[in-house]
Amino acid sequence: MRILVLGGDGFCGWPTSLKLAKAGHDVHILDNFSRRKIDKETYSNSLTNIESMENRIDAALRHGMPLKFGQIDVAINYLGFTNYVHKMKPEVIIHFAEQRSAPYSMLSEMHRRYTVENNITTTHNILNAIVNIVPECHLVHLGTMGVYGYSKDFGKIPEGYLNIKVNSTQKDVNVLYPTNPGSVYHMTKSLDQILFQFYNKNWGIKITDLHQGICWGTQTEETMLDPKLVNRFDYDGIYGTVLNRFISQAATGNDITVYGTGGQTRAFIHIQDTANCIKLAVESIPEGNKVRIFNQVAEVRNVKELAELCAEKYGANIQYVPNPRKELKENELEVDNQGLRSLGFEPITLSNTLIDDIKFIAEKMKDNLDPDNILTSPEW
Repeated sequence: MRILVLGGDGFCGWPTSLKLAKAGHDVHILDNFSRRKIDKETYSNSLTNIESMENRIDAALRHGMPLKFGQIDVAINYLGFTNYVHKMKPEVIIHFAEQRSAPYSMLSEMHRRYTVENNITTTHNILNAIVNIVPECHLVHLGTMGVYGYSKDFGKIPEGYLNIKVNSTQKDVNVLYPTNPGSVYHMTKSLDQILFQFYNKNWGIKITDLHQGICWGTQTEETMLDPKLVNRFDYDGIYGTVLNRFISQAATGNDITVYGTGGQTRAFIHIQDTANCIKLAVESIPEGNKVRIFNQVAEVRNVKELAELCAEKYGANIQYVPNPRKELKENELEVDNQGLRSLGFEPITLSNTLIDDIKFIAEKMKDNLDPDNILTSPEW
């Protein structure tokens, strides 16, 4: 298939692009390099050394994974984007091209505005391009479990839709699950859902929305083939996800810092599963007349439990610090993920081997780690 990956230079987009190219798909990447620019803005960095896109593509080709690349900002350069779509005629567009950090989206007025303007405009431009140029194209979007919030008011979190009974009519109806975003970033993902519903209803666009849990790990089968293919390893308080941050701290002799009591329960997925799940979604066309929503998660874990696991395994201390976020001190979470399992998804769950793999990278690249960047999350 001809596949256009938007945001293919990023943490999830790069390994997914390699996975699809290895499978024999004709993969094109568009990216505006915003993530690399944000590293400079926030005085942060990937723990791993990320090569230029030119070097990445050369290395991928040597290993039988040909990729094509164009530098376009989809939110700003709509004409350039539509020209590329006209020329390429993608059968699938994968949408990673959004500012993906909740803490970054809450840093300041500028960051809130940028996150909304970039994320929503990009999504809307993609939908318009599909309607006008490639109406049969399948859009696969990487969303977030954060659109649901973390309340158990409705019980087990279903895959996108909730069955309810209307009191006034006694009718049973199926509605989009009520959103409860916890940041501007999560709000944009919630608004994406409304855009998808509207364009699906009015123009019949085929859309798969993947509500992903917190992604951990850094390497996949494909990124391990060559040092120049290595994926990002974010450990800071802005972009670093919780388990990667804990392991980085333990591996470099720092205390593991836990926000609040650590009673937060979250859904998790390994980066290799992210690439595998997106491949499954790409190669399976949605049926019916609704947006297809999958919960892209492998397992549910408690943050304190993760911290204690890392501390015991590596002899680190745990430091509990004030939680900068307005969220429940403790919560329970149960998530349905049968959609992707029905397509053949077999989740990678947390194991000592995988944790050791991350620790090895953290120890090897420890000179790149700046301890001051670990606790940089804004308050909200």
